[in-house]
Amino acid sequence: MIFELVKKRRSVFPVQYNNEPIAKKTIEKLLEAANWAPNHKKTEPWRFKIMMGDSKEKLGLFLAKKYRETDAKPKQIKIKKLIENPKKAAAIIAICMQRDLNESLPEWEEVAATAMAVQNMWLAATELGIGSYWSSPGLIKYMDEFFDLNGGERCLGFFYLGYFDEEWNEGIRQSIAEKTVWLD
Repeated sequence: MIFELVKKRRSVFPVQYNNEPIAKKTIEKLLEAANWAPNHKKTEPWRFKIMMGDSKEKLGLFLAKKYRETDAKPKQIKIKKLIENPKKAAAIIAICMQRDLNESLPEWEEVAATAMAVQNMWLAATELGIGSYWSSPGLIKYMDEFFDLNGGERCLGFFYLGYFDEEWNEGIRQSIAEKTVWLD
């Protein structure tokens, strides 16, 4: 049931992944779920770049290099994490947003539509027993140096995917009543 799936969805981090590969057909199912996200004026702004194999390692090395170049006091532990996390994932999906070149709607609506596409993928991954995590490091602003991005396209983060051996953690939320105002 959808309500249980929504409550089960969690961030599962690369350090938790085992080495089990994810089939391309499975990733295609996740992408198909993403493709059905709502979007205003049917702009379908989501764009995805799938990294598997050596491309994951290349991403980690690129991120570590950019971090060293742009941080006044780079920390060795962060450099190691930037290099190692991509290698731990079975796949990484770069989450990109293609801005409507006519700017026929506010940019935030296209960002929101892309986020809804990721939520669809996340729910589908949860249903399939795949752990996932949306990372949006400050370094994403340099991804035009790593990917061939179209005019108006920008990277919003990385969706890490991997099978894992642990149980799904139970989520905790404050009551929705504390966040709701009813108006008559």
